[in-house]
Amino acid sequence: MAGHSKWSQIKRKKAVNDQKRGQVFTKIIRELTVAAREGGGDPNFNPRLRLAVDAAKAANMPQENIDRGIKRGTGELAGVTYEEVAYEGYGPGGVALYIETLTDNQKRTVAEVRHILDKNGGNLGTAGSVAWQFDRRGMIYVAGDGVDEDEVFEAAVEAGADDVRVEAGEFVISTEAALLHEVRGALLEAGLTVASAQLTMVARNEVALGGRDGERLLKLLDLLDDHDDVQQVHSNADPDESVLARVS
Repeated sequence: MAGHSKWSQIKRKKAVNDQKRGQVFTKIIRELTVAAREGGGDPNFNPRLRLAVDAAKAANMPQENIDRGIKRGTGELAGVTYEEVAYEGYGPGGVALYIETLTDNQKRTVAEVRHILDKNGGNLGTAGSVAWQFDRRGMIYVAGDGVDEDEVFEAAVEAGADDVRVEAGEFVISTEAALLHEVRGALLEAGLTVASAQLTMVARNEVALGGRDGERLLKLLDLLDDHDDVQQVHSNADPDESVLARVS
């Protein structure tokens, strides 16, 4: 999980710092719309929507934008219909890639994802080719400044978390997917600041990657992340510190 955690932290910081706020909003609005369509417009009774609303607020999205995205999902406002499609493939060094998208045109999206992979040392695989290497997990990031480690550990474990570790000044907490909201709520009740909480795909076994392959992989991940239809990109790579330092 180490590589996954490091890359997730970098992506969150880049989203705030590198002038990509508009793109971040686009992805969150799509998630709000789909979550509301699938489970209704009340975050209190729709865990997926609650996560999307939390992500929107963390990105400082205006409330009117949040409301608009939800209403498009519930049908109160007209909007585009997005489909959830996952693509599987490989990146530089043979690492596994699991790419989650929300698209209104599957033919366009698969063609563009394939093009990005082909041009950057990767290739698109068949359905099921790499999914078996990942598990759906809950990941929670808690701000570490002035926080007692024992307090975080106790609150997380008592709520059912599987793992708590410190990385880059943050507490990284791993949970079963079904317990994400319960653990997050327990941390908030304990007075802790939750920087981010998400359902994600975590590799069962990570592959150490450095040098030229590591650099090419991070470039590829950036290009995929920049695509409007791509919501999340997961890999089983654990890039070494020298590679991560160049993009952090």
